[in-house]
Amino acid sequence: MLKIAYSPIYQHPLPEGHRFPMIKYELIPEQLLYEGTCSQDQFFEPKPVDEAWITRTHQPAYWQALKSLSLDPKMIRRIGFPLNEQLVLRETIITQGTIDCTRFAFESGVSMNVAGGTHHAYSDKGEGFCLLNDVAVASNYLIDKGLAKKILVIDLDVHQGNGTAEIFANEPRVFTFSIHGKENYPLHKEISDWDIELPTYTQDDVYLNILYDTLPILFKRVKPDFLFFVSGVDILASDKLGKLSVSMQGCYRRDELVFEYAKSYQLPIVVAMGGGYSPRIADIVEAHCNTFRLAQKMYF
Repeated sequence: MLKIAYSPIYQHPLPEGHRFPMIKYELIPEQLLYEGTCSQDQFFEPKPVDEAWITRTHQPAYWQALKSLSLDPKMIRRIGFPLNEQLVLRETIITQGTIDCTRFAFESGVSMNVAGGTHHAYSDKGEGFCLLNDVAVASNYLIDKGLAKKILVIDLDVHQGNGTAEIFANEPRVFTFSIHGKENYPLHKEISDWDIELPTYTQDDVYLNILYDTLPILFKRVKPDFLFFVSGVDILASDKLGKLSVSMQGCYRRDELVFEYAKSYQLPIVVAMGGGYSPRIADIVEAHCNTFRLAQKMYF
């Protein structure tokens, strides 16, 4: 059974002007249930993550400032959300959701978090709507528990996973791979283990050919025993922040390719949703739901 992390706090209410990015977290489960792709018993509600796992990945001083709501105003502006207690709680629940998903991925091959993919959170700061790096925390959890020896992070959000790259810059047990827009946020890119930068307006054929050619090299080179996939749908041509020109079908095929390789190598995979900022919320929800539909179709 495909198990999916979801909590009502995922659509944490924000002041006017900040609500739009959160709406999808409510609509994705509703759509999956409505169409019958998933049933209610496939969803589980995570608890807040233990602070010890946060400070295993993030600097204790940063975490203390975050939970005490005493972050520097400049950092709050870089994060992009007004800081409050519920927002911090939300991040701890999302992070635990990704950790919980690892257990279900070991059991059935794949598990998914309706949120997550908060890849702009560094070890000592947050930015780009990201406070805690859920994939990084979950990766360190697997390493410390002896559950994985070599983790591959496949980050196909349109923005580089700069925080993840920084966190694992000196950690050979986690390989960070990112395909992202060259001329997009963040303007200063960190150095992942493997970065592929795409020019503005890249379309399906170029995007998918690069991914098709790269995945076999990547898997043979890294030899991972666990996968994280950040499946941002901000690569869509309709996305107002993406700057690429990938179609809905191209995004679907991207996810299909990743799942095909995960299955062919019999590797457990946890999927976090990442970003999506198309003006029509229906486009965002449809693209994200395609990822769940694929997982359900290909694994169960």
